[in-house]
Amino acid sequence: MKTLALGAAALGIWLTVGIQPNATSLPSYKATAEYSFDHLSNPELTDVVQQYCVRCHNEERLTGNLSLETFAVEVADQQAETAEKMIVKLRAGLMPPPGARRPQGDTLLSLVQTLETVIDEAAAGDPDPGARRFQRLNRPEYERVIRDLLALNIDAGRWLPADTYLGSFDNMSAAQGLSTTLLEAYLRAATEISRLAIGTPDAVSSSMKYTNPIEVSQHAWDQLEGAPFGTRGGIVVTHDFPADGEYVFSVQTLFGRGTGIEDLDFSINGEGVALLGLENNGGSSAPIETEPIFVPAGQHRVAVAFVRRIEGPYEDRLSPHAWSFVGGEDAQQWANYGITALVHLTDLMITGPNDSRGISETPSREKIFICYPTSPAEERPCAESIISKLASEAYRRPATAADLEGPMSFYTSTASEGGFELGIRTALQAILASPAFLLRLEREPDQAASGENYRLGDFDLASRLSFFLWGTSPDQELLELATQGQLAEPPVLARQVERMLADPRSEALATRFAHQWLRLQDAAKNQPEPYFYPDFNGQLRQAMVRETELFFYDLVREDRSLLELLSADYTFINESLARHYGIPGISGSEFRRIRYPDETRQGLLGHGSVLLLTSMSDRTSPVLRGKWVMEVLMGAPPPPPPPDIPAFDQTESSSDGRQLTTRERMELHSANPTCNSCHRFMDPIGLALDNFDVTGKWRIRENGMPLDTRGTFYDGSSVNTPSELRNVLLKRPIPLARNFASNLLAYAIGRRVEYYDQPSVRLIVQEAEASEYRMSSFIRGVVESLPFQMMRSQSTDEAQHDSGM
Repeated sequence: MKTLALGAAALGIWLTVGIQPNATSLPSYKATAEYSFDHLSNPELTDVVQQYCVRCHNEERLTGNLSLETFAVEVADQQAETAEKMIVKLRAGLMPPPGARRPQGDTLLSLVQTLETVIDEAAAGDPDPGARRFQRLNRPEYERVIRDLLALNIDAGRWLPADTYLGSFDNMSAAQGLSTTLLEAYLRAATEISRLAIGTPDAVSSSMKYTNPIEVSQHAWDQLEGAPFGTRGGIVVTHDFPADGEYVFSVQTLFGRGTGIEDLDFSINGEGVALLGLENNGGSSAPIETEPIFVPAGQHRVAVAFVRRIEGPYEDRLSPHAWSFVGGEDAQQWANYGITALVHLTDLMITGPNDSRGISETPSREKIFICYPTSPAEERPCAESIISKLASEAYRRPATAADLEGPMSFYTSTASEGGFELGIRTALQAILASPAFLLRLEREPDQAASGENYRLGDFDLASRLSFFLWGTSPDQELLELATQGQLAEPPVLARQVERMLADPRSEALATRFAHQWLRLQDAAKNQPEPYFYPDFNGQLRQAMVRETELFFYDLVREDRSLLELLSADYTFINESLARHYGIPGISGSEFRRIRYPDETRQGLLGHGSVLLLTSMSDRTSPVLRGKWVMEVLMGAPPPPPPPDIPAFDQTESSSDGRQLTTRERMELHSANPTCNSCHRFMDPIGLALDNFDVTGKWRIRENGMPLDTRGTFYDGSSVNTPSELRNVLLKRPIPLARNFASNLLAYAIGRRVEYYDQPSVRLIVQEAEASEYRMSSFIRGVVESLPFQMMRSQSTDEAQHDSGM
């Protein structure tokens, strides 16, 4: 039996990876190249490489750190890693570069298809599903699993360190290290979460302070998500109330000039509990608090917001250079509060319970206490039922007697002195600190020799499937099929994929996969300068990101074509985003599907989230936008800039002092031949999007000068507008489709997609192409693929090296 020892701090848990006898047959796998093209022999195609590629990619010049002097098409499978790099560039049309000699006709197409055929036929005879070490639950997965297990919404960031990104994603096993510090963090989380789930009947009074992020707008027309209708600004939080009792809610405010009396609405779970008046205080900070309010134990959404007194247009913005009026020496820290003279809410403090009155039934307790003893004789059997159920759900497989020994021993030692509920709480803590819960371990059969391929067991397949499509643990139906050994059967697996995609939990494909693939997290890193963009705020940023997530989820839910990422004439917006985009007739904070009035914003390239994350804080960046399109969408990133090249920002003004436009600065920068070798690819792409400013608003002038967005794509096509750029990209769907499939596969299997995975990627795309690139075809293709269903056995030395042991 192959074992892995893990020090689990105080719990001292040892994990044993058990035996699961599995058949080692392969999933359906075949060579993907079934195209027709004018045939050139392999030696002739090798001559093409020598004539048109080796002039740059030779041992002396090593352009791109690549030499093709000894490359031969007929044995491309023996140099598959190099051949796959060639395939990416050829499919994207990047090589030979503009201006270089190119062969006539379809010679390049013949070359790339032949390379693919040679490699795929060799892979069909000797497939490699790849290997990786175990994964652990990252922050978002931890939160979702806890929500499903205990009906508890948590912020894992309270205890767990930030996740490391690798290859765009935060679930890559190679980046998920284990350390004593991390194990201690998991223990702290287990202790606190078990307390929150069970409750504390004798809780003593304590205070929790929530501070509003600086970028949360308090404008007269901005309503926070979760706040009552007819309010503006304020704060919305989810608070854990440890016991039934009375709590006091106090807030701290800032600013306020000539606004008279403001009414503050306090609500819990959408129901008003207090309405307090706040008199104009001349711009000073003022505390205000409620009378004690009874709140039952559990998690509740608390919203405190100002009653909206103003309807219609309202100009109360302060000029960005007059911060001294609203905050003295510390004014700049409030610059992004919305630039409004209206009173702001900065802090909310919740204090209590002042008089604990026990614990009411909560959703968490209902999930945990499936029985409750009425006599001492019933306590242990009931505890065994509760702990067995919790352990089976937490471990994502039926709990064994060995699994239950540890939690039951904690229950026994604690319940004898602290009572039944305290015993259950410590047992739950032990379960949440167990490696069987924290680590997504996949069991390798004992009989698998090093380097041998083996099929995943049904429980491991169920976990891969659920974390891929839902971002959380498998549900009861998946576990029952795994118990019966039926899940891996192709018809059963296909039905489960269809069922899971129809489940609302599949939105994780948008909020997790697409969010990271498209780098939407980077939108939070760019704070537009308030001087230039005074209307921008945190709610608008969130709306932009949400637009893109809802758009992608609609593609999945309605099984639309991947190509609609670029061509869709619809999107999802709310009132604030519609106002920002200049689209009339939209009111309310709810997102709804709308059709664009024209083709300007069609597809992802018109989304505010993408335009924001590819800009600087004070200006647009065609370079960043071009790089994003090439890297994120096409999967063909430009090489990093060479050392000692001056930064693009260093050329701000012309000799006569006039502020240069973005295009003028780019042309000066690209005049350097070293720079131009890459900028000639990126710049025209980014310039075609330069009518969109930093925040995604449409513009026609920059620094008082008319915008010049004319450009030529590297294939010679004109790309002067966003619509022309979209059309050019759609002429080459293969790079987008393969890059999407590659990223989807990487996210699903928790490791980088390597060169030996490319035959599987091509098979996924080939079958998706036959269904007009429908989203379901990509997802089914990933689930049916060799890397998803199988693994290559590692030697003990390889496994220990992979685990950092």
